[in-house]
Amino acid sequence: MNGRGVASRARLAVLLGIAALPLPAAALPAPPALTARPAPNADPSFPFAREIEAFAQADASGPALRDATLFLGSSSIRLWDIARSFAGNTVVNRGFGGATTPDVLRHYKRLLPPVPPRAVIVYVGENDLAGGATPDAVARNLVMLLRQLRTDYPRARIACLSLKPSPIRWTLWPKLAAVNRAVADRVRAMRVDFIDVGGVLLAPDGLPDASLFRADGLHMNPEGYRRWTRLVAGWLAQGKLS
Repeated sequence: MNGRGVASRARLAVLLGIAALPLPAAALPAPPALTARPAPNADPSFPFAREIEAFAQADASGPALRDATLFLGSSSIRLWDIARSFAGNTVVNRGFGGATTPDVLRHYKRLLPPVPPRAVIVYVGENDLAGGATPDAVARNLVMLLRQLRTDYPRARIACLSLKPSPIRWTLWPKLAAVNRAVADRVRAMRVDFIDVGGVLLAPDGLPDASLFRADGLHMNPEGYRRWTRLVAGWLAQGKLS
């Protein structure tokens, strides 16, 4: 049977809804040539490329903000509506979801606004512990970040917010508390204030108050942020270098 006959039999089998008869080996189509898959992107900064680029675009979209308060860190910063919470203040949000302290250190220069801020609020480190980092390593990296900020902004007021308790990460609380103690002890000499923002999130029984968190049990809802805002607004109102 010639090639045209083989092709006709195959089409007829399909039209009749029956399995096509096996084709002679010579009539089988050649397998497609294998093409090399692109190598996976091994750049550890890739997951945050869009967020970091958005910060750069925000800086380029208008005149540089002067006398601003810089909020820097992970999703607890990113999800904070700081423009509304601190109305009347010039604010810059440099929080990106899922960030660890090494991530902030890696992107450090690209997170800073064009003009030195008058104050800096830092919250990061919680994701480090959730990812398996030890309290010592987290405290060491966090102090490194705060020391770099103090070096770059010698006249700014700088505050580090304590790592918060949350329902879904309550089993990590002993480690979170260990980081808080270590950082609070070390930054005092650096003229960095340490603000306890965890106590306002606890219920009378000493457990995280679930009514202050979103359904994910991790991120705060508006009432939780209102409590944080009161604390930070009080600190900002002091208006002098630590």
